[in-house]
Amino acid sequence: MTGQTEPVSPVSPVSPDGDGDGLLRYSAGQQARLVELGLLAAQLQQQFESEAERNRCFQSVEKQAVRDNRARLKLLLSQERQVALCRLSSCVASALVAAGFTQVSTPSIIPRVYLERMGIDEHHPLCSQIFWQDRGRCLRPMLAPGLYAVSQQLLGSQSVPVRIFEIGSCFRRESDGQAHLSEFTMLNLVEWGTAIDERQSRQRHLIDLVLSAAGLEGCSVIEEDSTVYGTGVDVVDGQGLELASSSLGPHRLDAAWRIDCSWVGVGFGLERLLMSKSGGGIHRWAKSFTYLDGACLCLR
Repeated sequence: MTGQTEPVSPVSPVSPDGDGDGLLRYSAGQQARLVELGLLAAQLQQQFESEAERNRCFQSVEKQAVRDNRARLKLLLSQERQVALCRLSSCVASALVAAGFTQVSTPSIIPRVYLERMGIDEHHPLCSQIFWQDRGRCLRPMLAPGLYAVSQQLLGSQSVPVRIFEIGSCFRRESDGQAHLSEFTMLNLVEWGTAIDERQSRQRHLIDLVLSAAGLEGCSVIEEDSTVYGTGVDVVDGQGLELASSSLGPHRLDAAWRIDCSWVGVGFGLERLLMSKSGGGIHRWAKSFTYLDGACLCLR
């Protein structure tokens, strides 16, 4: 079980200013429209000798991008029938169930005391990112408190190993950017009762299981510090984008939930997995009124 930390955003669109040699780039408004339609920063590097040439090129590129987005939406409606986020959730859930995990579902609104048990008080860096409903409740910023609460009850009546996971929305006040979301989808899994000397091998096995279900290759595991769990490991793709974080227990947080058990936990950001696999900003793959399955809806 882990939270999610946000890395530095990918490269933003290029500056619309010229390079001092009289050549022009797409205007800021043109860049914004082409990025909305799915073009990457590298595709916005073209230079022009005049505004007329630039405008003609923009109209041509925009027209083709609109056609591409329209075709993407047609494919979704006629064949795929599920957006990528739902398809990924189903694939990962099926792989984990086949591996002996049980899927659970916990409330999106959690009591303040659950955060306090996670060590998140008013002085914690994460506190300013929380959406409070009132003084005693908030939208969950991570899935871990709900999994801890369920696990506390299960471990009181069931023998280990106990393997559970959840896929659901989490909420944080994030700065805008191509790698940041205020509402994002997490997969958190935890295996309680893992033998102490098998934790690291199980950790890597479970990470590889999810990456394989997501169809991702070329990822690496690095040691990293979490503001909630302390030292753990992160999963990053070939571009350095953080996809997941993982921790091992027993952990100092366990006592607040009256849990005394060794464990392995991993948390993946599903939109991050889609962003890494398919490209484009993270908003294209998130819950949105602007994008659907990576395609822009604003095509008129």
